[in-house]
Amino acid sequence: MNPLVLWFHKLGSPPYFDVFAKRWAPWCHLLGFLLMAVGVYQGLFVVPADYQQSDSARILYIHVPAAWMSIGVYLGMAVYAAIAQIWRIKLCEILAMACAPIGAGYTIVTLITGSIWGKPMWGTWWTWDPRLTTELILLFMYFGVMGLYAAIEDRRQAARTAGFLAMVGVVLLPIIRYSVNWWDSLHQGQTVSVFGQSKLDASMAAPLWWVVIGIHVWFVGSLLLRARAENLERESGKAWVAQTMEPKP
Repeated sequence: MNPLVLWFHKLGSPPYFDVFAKRWAPWCHLLGFLLMAVGVYQGLFVVPADYQQSDSARILYIHVPAAWMSIGVYLGMAVYAAIAQIWRIKLCEILAMACAPIGAGYTIVTLITGSIWGKPMWGTWWTWDPRLTTELILLFMYFGVMGLYAAIEDRRQAARTAGFLAMVGVVLLPIIRYSVNWWDSLHQGQTVSVFGQSKLDASMAAPLWWVVIGIHVWFVGSLLLRARAENLERESGKAWVAQTMEPKP
């Protein structure tokens, strides 16, 4: 068997995943924090103020990465849920459900920072703009997945049912992405592009990418921690869990 395939196969084992998550989650959090700290510091204190929005534009170093993560985490949750539905892989069920509260957190940060940014630009904390409205609906979708998962006692059945809702909700993601193009919107159009030409000045873009990379690494650490906790809860009756939880002399 291919070594990479073998490693993924082993990762699906609850004891192996527990060891993997316990080992790497703290390192992901540390590295993610350092990367985000570099980006935020440069964004706040090094790069010049925007020529139109002045210092208020600096909130983009929090708002934009959080907005990207709110969509990306949901897509990841739906992919894990689809794999779990098709191949009945328990770890993918756990990972899908672990994504939901993390993604909801990113979405809340997106909405709050967007409102703070919108106040000086639009003169109001909130408007039923297509981008803002669809992002709010995304938050409700996260809450729906979390609520449905908590409402069903059987953990595997709960994960499959909530995962199906997550998969259905994927149709919202392109609507969020292209809402500023499809409807009249106060929200500015795409400024930063991963593959195309960005409208953001290069001096302002570099700190943003530090934060974007850092927030992804931080997410991996958070996902591993939440998935590890759920994995231990599901396997609580197994001998290996008892050995793991025993205090070392």
